[in-house]
Parts: sequence; C-alpha cells; structure tokens
Amino acid sequence: MNTIEDIKDHQLPTHLAIIMDGNGRWAKKKGKLRVFGHENGIKTVRATVESCVKIGIEYLTLYTFSTENWNRPKLEVEMLMRLLVSSLKKELKTFLKNNVKLNTIGDINALPVKVRKELQEVMAKTEENTGMTLTLALSYGAREELKNAIQQISLKVKNNIISPENIDETIINTHLYTHNLPDVDLLIRTSGEHRVSNFLLWQIAYAELYFIDVFWPDFTEQHLVEALKNYLNRERRFGKTSEQLN
Repeated sequence: MNTIEDIKDHQLPTHLAIIMDGNGRWAKKKGKLRVFGHENGIKTVRATVESCVKIGIEYLTLYTFSTENWNRPKLEVEMLMRLLVSSLKKELKTFLKNNVKLNTIGDINALPVKVRKELQEVMAKTEENTGMTLTLALSYGAREELKNAIQQISLKVKNNIISPENIDETIINTHLYTHNLPDVDLLIRTSGEHRVSNFLLWQIAYAELYFIDVFWPDFTEQHLVEALKNYLNRERRFGKTSEQLN
C-alpha cells in the first residue's frame, strides 16, 4: 500500500489533525528568512488539502496559529497575518473546486480585522460545500478552550440552566470550539518534535499519534500515505482488550 488508491477503501480516520511544524527551521537550514519557510508551508497546505480530499478524509484540522505564537517577534506575526489573508483569497478557488467547507476554531476576536473579514467571507462562500471540512486553528490554545468551556458551564449552573450532576462529556463537548467536529482519530506532527503543544487536548484523548522527522514544507503526499498506513496497522481499543474487539 504505497499510493492513495491502495488505502482509499480502508477504514481511514474520519478526523485528521496536523501540527504543521518546522517552517522556520526549514528556511534557516537553507540560509533564508523565516518568511520563506512560511510561504512554502502554504504550498504544502494546499497539496495536503487536495490529497485529503482525494483520499476521502471527512475532517482535517490544521494548527495554524497558536495563542503562544502571539509572543513571536512583532514583524513575524504581522507577516503571518498578511500571509493568512493572501492565502485565503488565493485558496478560495481550491476550496470551491474540491467541495471543501472552511471552518475555524480559536479566539478569532484576537485576530486583526482584515483577517477576520477574509475568514468570514471564505467561510460564507464555502458553507454549502458538502465535502471535507477544513478547520484552521487560529489564535488557538486548548487550555484556553477548556477554561472558556468551564466558565460557560459554571455560569449556566449558577443560573440554574444546568444541574452540576448532569454535566457529562456531551455537555462539555457542546461548549468547546470544536462542538461541530468529531474527536480526532489521528494526529500528525512534523519536524521531529514529540509533543502536542496545547493542541486539542480534550479531542485527542483516544487519537493515534504520529511523529515524523520532516519539516512541514517538505511534507508530501507520500508522507501522508505512510502516516495513514501506520494508522491502519494500529489496534484502536478505547480501553477494551483485543479479545473484546474480536
């Protein structure tokens, strides 16, 4: 199984999440500015989205900009925001051609007005698309997401809208940014780092984790196929024994 066609009819992940790491280091290795890495990373995003559409992935979530990324140098943050606006404008055709619906999670109000406006326009133009849902995690942090959910639920308990004894996973899920998404089945992280970096902590509780020693701009369709092949060879028990599954 070395191609998309080989794996298409197997039990692939419904929800794939990717930590797209290594743009800056990729550029540095080539003696270039970090912006060069981010620009090439956008090309990888386009190729990966199209590959996931071909494979039949229903939900793809990309860690695009974390809450911690605001602490990067001001010029780099401004450049990333400009890249985001320009890439959204360019990729609209790709989304429409591939029947992709754009979604976003995170503290969107923290983004510049221009970015929010472009996001809203592209989401509005793709909201009727019925193929893959592409979610961009922007100004996103899982601890912040959980804190917000706890605050919302606490307020509803205080106002007698929810009883404490009725709080369950379903109620928590409905108060998360990802309330309209299923749990993650497979999480891929590029660049060789082995950590989840405050990404979808609740949603990856039973996800398979796959770390690859390749910087994001070098991540190809073949790397994606290899990750999915690895996923297909894993036994997902969800707390049960192998004998119970069989």
